[in-house]
Amino acid sequence: MTPVNVGLKTQILPAGEAAVAAAARILRAGGLVAFPTETVYGLGADATNPAAIARLYQAKGRPAFNPLIAHVGDIEAAQAIARFDASAAALAAAFWPGPLTLVLPKTSDCPVADLATAGLETIAIRIPAHAIARDILRAFGGPVVAPSANLSGHVSPTTAAHVQADLAGRIDLIVDGGPVEVGVESTIVGCFEQPMLLRPGGLPRADIERLLGRALAQLPEDAKGDTSQPLAPGMLASHYAPHTRVRLDARRVEAGEALLAFGPDALPGVDAGTAVMNLSLRGDLDEAAANLFGYLRALDAKGARTIAVMAVPHHGLGEAINDRLRRAAVERE
Repeated sequence: MTPVNVGLKTQILPAGEAAVAAAARILRAGGLVAFPTETVYGLGADATNPAAIARLYQAKGRPAFNPLIAHVGDIEAAQAIARFDASAAALAAAFWPGPLTLVLPKTSDCPVADLATAGLETIAIRIPAHAIARDILRAFGGPVVAPSANLSGHVSPTTAAHVQADLAGRIDLIVDGGPVEVGVESTIVGCFEQPMLLRPGGLPRADIERLLGRALAQLPEDAKGDTSQPLAPGMLASHYAPHTRVRLDARRVEAGEALLAFGPDALPGVDAGTAVMNLSLRGDLDEAAANLFGYLRALDAKGARTIAVMAVPHHGLGEAINDRLRRAAVERE
């Protein structure tokens, strides 16, 4: 899909009052603004403006059947567009603002455009914890859809430079707030008859289950990666992917491969590799999550034939890291 706004002059402003004011003005005018959240950089558009959302889909090259997350500044704004049951209310009280997205039934008068929800009767919603993101939401005064600020399917951006590399000339403004803190997208929980984990992310599953007092339901295997109608963002089989092929659970490095390492142990053949980056030399999953997308982008630029990835433990944030790596490794046509 060729974006209609290629050739646009993209302004870059450091985070601050001037950037917040400019972002709110551009959003009201139907423009596109990239800004930092605690998870990754988001690409914002007025969630009530179908034309702005169409521009966003085109700028990203994103399939229009893939729903978007509506970001709001406070719980009152969330309750204006979504209906909360007891479980949803408890999750929101415990984890908002923060890296948790809830998929909820829309209110009868929900102003968010159908294009943003991909025609579903539910809406994905969260309150980000990043101060600049919340300042922009407050200044704008309405819900803002904000998928990751990158070309669709590519590695998510954790710095303003990543956004610029993918979207310069396609969007109006990039607000540069420095590197993000969490580094992987929000955890998505569907608040259905039983709360269901739709996407692991920056809030570990165990924290959610501890609050609820029960295990989260799991999406059936045959529904994972469904390209016909995802229930939430980030569920496509191939996603978060560098251009270079990704090989998981590497036990040795082959000639011409780059290595994405984890922990203190070295793999056989590492000296034959073209490049090595270690997500966390001390084996810290929080550090690994924060480094994941930036390191994938850096290794993608090395010209290796493959990025070999060492095994990462599956507990805590490791579940989200492995989810992103699995989707990055899916063979594309």
